[in-house]
Amino acid sequence: MKTIVLASRNVDKIEELCSTLKDFGVELKSALDFPELKEVEEDKNTLEGNALKKARYVFQQTGLPALGDDTGLEVDALDGRPGVYSARYAGEDVTYQQNVDKLLEELAGVAPKDRGAQFRTIVAFVTENETHTFEGVCRGRILREEKGTGGFGYDPVFQPAEYEQTFAELDAEIKNKISHRGKAIEKLTAFLGK
Repeated sequence: MKTIVLASRNVDKIEELCSTLKDFGVELKSALDFPELKEVEEDKNTLEGNALKKARYVFQQTGLPALGDDTGLEVDALDGRPGVYSARYAGEDVTYQQNVDKLLEELAGVAPKDRGAQFRTIVAFVTENETHTFEGVCRGRILREEKGTGGFGYDPVFQPAEYEQTFAELDAEIKNKISHRGKAIEKLTAFLGK
């Protein structure tokens, strides 16, 4: 069994990735399993830059293959914002709810047909000999109000294309299959299975 370390302390993200990789025969550890790891500052101006920075740091510190990821919600009417700043859209050390509230406030006057958006994830995989990135995108739209209690982050206001439910309303298995992160991980697992 291969061991891969996820460069994250986000329990929701760890749970989602463990679920996605469970059938692949990979033991997934996280930064929580290595208390000596420092928090990696996401100071790059691209999702790819942040994902690579996190994966490289964790690989250097643990010597184990490492996964780093960064995700952005890119809203058409906001010229792609919040994008790389999605996790801290309403400021540093804010809650998911504060970010959602700011997003809904900024889109208050935008018509439903103009509320297109996409979640985009970059997953970086770093080993001693290789560095690869994998992208996953999920198109959809931002609703006017929150629906559902599952998921995390912007899930209650993001309705993926061709679905009537938000990410927060969908069964976790379905969400993981169609989501941006799920698509990026699918590319990663296809690569690992070569």
